[in-house]
Amino acid sequence: MALGDNSRGAAIMALSMASFTLNDTCMKFVTETLGVPTPEATALRNFLVVAGLLLLAPRMGGLKLMLPGAQARLVALRSVGEVVSTGTYLYALKHMPLANLSAIMQSLPLAVTLGAALFLREQLGWRRAGAILIGFLGVMLIVRPGPQGFDVWALLGLASVAAVTLRDLATRRLPRDVPSITVAIYAAGSVCLLAVLSTGVDGGWPPVPPEAVILLFGAACCLVVGYIAAVAAMRVGEVGFVAPFRYTSLLCAIALGWLVFGQFPGPLTMTGAAIVVATGLFTLYRERQLRRAALRAAAIGG
Repeated sequence: MALGDNSRGAAIMALSMASFTLNDTCMKFVTETLGVPTPEATALRNFLVVAGLLLLAPRMGGLKLMLPGAQARLVALRSVGEVVSTGTYLYALKHMPLANLSAIMQSLPLAVTLGAALFLREQLGWRRAGAILIGFLGVMLIVRPGPQGFDVWALLGLASVAAVTLRDLATRRLPRDVPSITVAIYAAGSVCLLAVLSTGVDGGWPPVPPEAVILLFGAACCLVVGYIAAVAAMRVGEVGFVAPFRYTSLLCAIALGWLVFGQFPGPLTMTGAAIVVATGLFTLYRERQLRRAALRAAAIGG
């Protein structure tokens, strides 16, 4: 594949990660600084996301809302993962530095690889297993369990990783003929519905200041752009080349956390994040090697 395709794919993936991190920044500012209850902010944002996706659906292959039983169950399971991950993530985001939570979320590729081995019976060699173990030790450096460094918000961040892992494993089982836009609309709609039902738990529906409305609209636009860019990136370049650029989200989180909130991660967090990213990159590299070896073996066998 031409290097230009890979370079474009990497740039689009970086755009996707920047968009998702900008969404996080807007939501953190709205809930923490402006004091809008998290369920209300989530409901308003996701209503805008669903509306945007519905407008874009005709240009992205159309909708297929009526799914067969097996596919519907997988989409429902994926939506459960989306709802739990969004709720735990946003509450953690409100109370944690942006970069610290982003560093915890960088363990997601490791968690998905481990989950695929445990639940989907995918092969897991000793090299990737060792990388996963070292990566999770890096996560412990970020979380720092103990009476002085550990808190419930870091636990919610880890719960979000587990829920996103469930979501991604369900996604792996979905047939390719299920439109991505359909899956996204079900997920965004599920989050919106639960947020509406949860508004009484955390402050109800107080008036939203004008600046919060602008930021929520920006967050919704960033989510839509991030989703479309993530799909486009995987279709432009080689997955093995493009996927590592997901880690640019950590750089964006460090920069935005410092610029917007005056927060900068400490040495232990930075060390843990470096370990997590390094082991994640190694895992992606090994998966790329194994994929190429399987293709060569298939070509020789054919």
